[in-house]
Amino acid sequence: MTEDTIKRRAKGLDRAFDILDFLKEIGQPLRPNDIASGIGSPKSTVYELVASLLERRILETVGKDGHVYLGRQLYFLGQAHLRHFDLTREADHALQEIVSQTHETAQMCLLNGRKYTVALMREGERHFRISSDIGENAPIPWTASGRLLLGHLSDQQIVDLIDPDDFILPDGQRLALDTFLAQIRQASLDGFFSFDSVADTFTHCFAAPVRDAQGISVATLCIVAPRADALKNYSSYRRVLIDSANNLARRINE
Repeated sequence: MTEDTIKRRAKGLDRAFDILDFLKEIGQPLRPNDIASGIGSPKSTVYELVASLLERRILETVGKDGHVYLGRQLYFLGQAHLRHFDLTREADHALQEIVSQTHETAQMCLLNGRKYTVALMREGERHFRISSDIGENAPIPWTASGRLLLGHLSDQQIVDLIDPDDFILPDGQRLALDTFLAQIRQASLDGFFSFDSVADTFTHCFAAPVRDAQGISVATLCIVAPRADALKNYSSYRRVLIDSANNLARRINE
């Protein structure tokens, strides 16, 4: 295989992932023309890649108008991943334990490229529902977990990673970079961060890091609680969360 062929295939693989990521972000079936426009790729390239992904059941057709969406083969691949990914399996047990002790919604959160995402969630034992859409990307500065997941990066690496527009909070105010960096450094020292959610006006978010053997935060465990309950039970929620994250880290690093 020539070097040019390798480069072409690598570029095609990048475009294929662009297609999958775009469909995931949009959350609905699209025509290949619309996908090409959305990812800024030539229509001929997208049509060729879509045909290949359909053949492998990575995509599947929806309806009769040429729309395509994420295929069931991705589900089977995801299940295979979960069976062999200790962090996910062990984290689910940790979330169940957090809910049993606090009755609040518990989550495991990760970085997804330049964004933050909720990877797993267990809803709290409340009459009203506090939850997030699993797999939906959010700006890192909007999250308590973001202060912990970036702790191993230098200031410049953090600046390079985050889209400048992601510092604009939902209320339109811009989070100062110096403030964000200081919060990251303090959160790394504390092994914990919490704040009133910037995405709504009624929840408080707690986050604790799950660190690998090198001390890098590979995930966070989180509690999302009504602000009044978070204030009332702050110390106990903090203790439960940190203990759970540390126990999870020990299990996955054994």
